[in-house]
Order: sequence, then structure tokens, then C-alpha cells
Amino acid sequence: MEITLGGIAALIAALAFVVLVVFLIRPLAKLGSTFDELTASVEKLTDETIPALTNAAETVARTNAQLERVDTITSAAARTAEDISATTTIITSTVSAPFLAVRRFVGKMRRGR
Repeated sequence: MEITLGGIAALIAALAFVVLVVFLIRPLAKLGSTFDELTASVEKLTDETIPALTNAAETVARTNAQLERVDTITSAAARTAEDISATTTIITSTVSAPFLAVRRFVGKMRRGR
């Protein structure tokens, strides 16, 4: 068996490839464990985020219900204020009408003298 220059070059290239693979095994293993930790972190984040989002949705729904109640109360208060205003106007005109009549009468009496 004769060793040629090409055979030696091929042997050197094969040994270089083996050394490269040996040196890359450790970083690739670390990269794999990093991906495993990343997967675990994403699962944990998902497990904690979903209940928080559910609670937030429930809070928003309850807040909307409370706002509807406040809107109803505000509308009722506005109607009550309008009713009080109308009642005040009616009472004022009813009570002041006799006083105005007396005032007109007194004014006519003073002019008539």
C-alpha cells in the first residue's frame, strides 16, 4: 500500500474534521440546554400570564357593569334635577302670582289717587 500526497492531505482533512466536530460538540450541547431552559421559561411565562389575562378580562367586565350602573344613576340624577327645576318654576309662579296681582293693584291704587 502506497501513501501518496493526496492520501496524506485527505487524512489531514479527515483529522481536522474530527477535531472540529469534537470542539463543536460542547457548544452545541450547551446550545441544546439553553433551548431547553428557554422552552421551560416560555411554559412558565405562559402558565403565569394566562391567569393574569383572565383576571384582567374579568376586571374589565366588572368595571363595564359598574359604569353602566353609574350611567343609570347619572341619568336618574339628571332627570331628578330637571324635575326639581320644573317644580321650582311652577311653585315660584304659583306663589308669586298673587303677590304680583297685589302689587299691580297697589300700583293702580297709588296712581288713581
